[in-house]
Amino acid sequence: MAAARANRNGANLRTSASFKSKLPPSNVRRSGVAVDSVSGRVRVAVRLRPQNTEELVADADFADCVDLQPELKRLKLRKNNWDSDTYEFDEVLTEFASQKRVYEVVAKPVVESVLEGYNGTVMAYGQTGTGKTYTVGRLGDEDTSARGIMVRAMEDILANISPETDSISVSFLQLYMESIQDLLNPANDNISIVEDQKTGDVSLPGATVCEIRDQQSFIQLLRLGEAHRIAANTKLNTESSRSHALLMVHVKKSVVDRDEFCLEAQNRSIGTLRPPILRKGKLIVVDLAGSERIHKSGSEGHMLEEAKSINLSLSSLGKCINEEKTKCQMDYMESIKKLEEKWTINQQKHAINAEINNGAGDEKVAELKRLLQDEVCLRKAAEDEIQKIKNQLYRFSKMELAGRNSDGFSIHQVLEEESCQKKKLEEEVRVLRSQLAQISIEAHQVRSYPDGSNSANPLLGLDSLEPLNQMRSRDCDNGERASITNLHEQVGLQKILSLLQSEDANVQIHAVKVVANLAAEEGNQEKIVEAGGLTSLLMLLRTYDDETIRRIAAGAIANLAMNEANQELIMAQGGICLLAMTATDAEDPQTLRMVAGAIANLCGNDKLQMRLRSEGGIKALLGMVRCRHPDVLSQVARGIANFAKCESRASSQGSRHGRSLLIDDGALPWIVQNANSEASLIRRHVELALCHLAQHEVNVKDMISGGALWELVRISRDCSREDIRALARRTLTSSSTFQSELRRLRIEV
Repeated sequence: MAAARANRNGANLRTSASFKSKLPPSNVRRSGVAVDSVSGRVRVAVRLRPQNTEELVADADFADCVDLQPELKRLKLRKNNWDSDTYEFDEVLTEFASQKRVYEVVAKPVVESVLEGYNGTVMAYGQTGTGKTYTVGRLGDEDTSARGIMVRAMEDILANISPETDSISVSFLQLYMESIQDLLNPANDNISIVEDQKTGDVSLPGATVCEIRDQQSFIQLLRLGEAHRIAANTKLNTESSRSHALLMVHVKKSVVDRDEFCLEAQNRSIGTLRPPILRKGKLIVVDLAGSERIHKSGSEGHMLEEAKSINLSLSSLGKCINEEKTKCQMDYMESIKKLEEKWTINQQKHAINAEINNGAGDEKVAELKRLLQDEVCLRKAAEDEIQKIKNQLYRFSKMELAGRNSDGFSIHQVLEEESCQKKKLEEEVRVLRSQLAQISIEAHQVRSYPDGSNSANPLLGLDSLEPLNQMRSRDCDNGERASITNLHEQVGLQKILSLLQSEDANVQIHAVKVVANLAAEEGNQEKIVEAGGLTSLLMLLRTYDDETIRRIAAGAIANLAMNEANQELIMAQGGICLLAMTATDAEDPQTLRMVAGAIANLCGNDKLQMRLRSEGGIKALLGMVRCRHPDVLSQVARGIANFAKCESRASSQGSRHGRSLLIDDGALPWIVQNANSEASLIRRHVELALCHLAQHEVNVKDMISGGALWELVRISRDCSREDIRALARRTLTSSSTFQSELRRLRIEV
């Protein structure tokens, strides 16, 4: 878990593995750096490590109790099949997250703040054996991709300073048994802490300070310090750190502020040059010792005393964090109270101004209404007159036909003149209605915003975004997400869809999340499509490079693709080409899972088989196996099984002939390779795909040469599902080619 906090005095960031937190999401994101609207808030991120060798041997299935939802930044811990606890964080990192990804999300914003002159702290916290030292202190000698936060932070700092004018100094310490020891000089084992009473700055004057000029010298210092750090073997970890390690990096950077630079350029003409600004920042990276339970770690004797000291210091740290959290909450409530008081005063001012301006506006509206009523009466009278003339014309026409009356021509002229008069009256009525509408709008604006503010863009007003603001407010105050159904009723589907085109990235992401959640319910899908939601989602895939937006949009399309009518609309609007393009460009496993799920749903439609293949759907599905993420592979396997089932049904009905399109596109080797996958979902779908492909004689020779026969025999004997076993046996016994090959190999089914 990771937490971050930023204010003028510095930026503190903490990573942990068990700190329970329900924090409001960040409001602004620029250049990958999260900027909180509430200053001083700790940012928290959680990282799930992969299983180690012992856990793999023990077959510990952590997926049964841990459910990560990175797109929602949530983690669920299941107590049993019916009950679970949900935790929300600023970032959720899966076991597939790289060291680079962890650094960029957790520590890079802090390092950038340090280069700007702030103080920043990164802490790794969690139970022993959860990978704290790997995340923070890994040197990456053999593999540079495994480098931890310390090495990557120094690499960024060195890349952003000038050796001629700037300096970097480093101290490396450990806190062991309530004593601060110098890891660069082990003889210095009782360093005192000094706090400046005026500034509150904390320093360690007795610690060794080393100047850093290049990355290699820094890595040598880290290697020296790690060699002196105290570690021991416990039941939970073969190399458990028994002390808290602190890396302190002091950066002094000479900068010329933009305004100062302009002033300096002006002063050169008169010979007065001002010196550059010296900006100081301090980065502290802390690798905390792992918390542990004595009965699990097996600590005894001296190691037991170490464990008590570690747990005591971590408890003290937790108290400090809780006190700081309480202080921030009090400051937040005080700010809310002041805003409410200002809002009340402004409402009173607006009410007074509205009373002054309502008089003139109401008089104009009343006058226009009177004129409109007069015009309506005139129009009614004109329509009655025209009807009378039509009746007369009808009678005269009959007389003309009977007696060839010569006055018929003049009657036609009169009728045409009356029609022209009617059109003029209708035009005047339309003009008056338009004027009435305009005056009504102006009067409403005068009542709502008598000072003229907020009239340029209606999306900037409270009326349009108030439901979203209410949702965020409830998140902050009650810790619960607003109901999607209530939001839908308050805002309206058309307004939510219009926010998909908002220039505000946060509003846009909230809107596409709401649409995706609505699309998960079958009752909402038809409404979304009728309102143009499908077209808007496909447009997001076509025009946006933002990974979050593309991931959630692909998930919404996958939900809509569960409906057969929507599947044809997706294909008609070029949806498969857009999904294939997204599958080629995306690298995030969650995005690929959404795209693969959408294509898998389309693969189950008999009518779309040929078009799906011709527009690259099968190629895109097979291309996503490069990710190797089990969730992505299970969706790929499901799509192949759906496609093979439709082909089998079409061949049985006689509407399709020839070899399977899956075999033509090269899917057979992957199917055979994953027929006995360790993941049950992947294995079940692949087994079904093999059985469906084998039901038609035209595919049998390719399947025998590709090794599929052995897998079919295994499925007929060992598959855990009786229906699939029976289908495999029936397929093998009904094919003469299979029977001949089995007899040749002397295999009985």
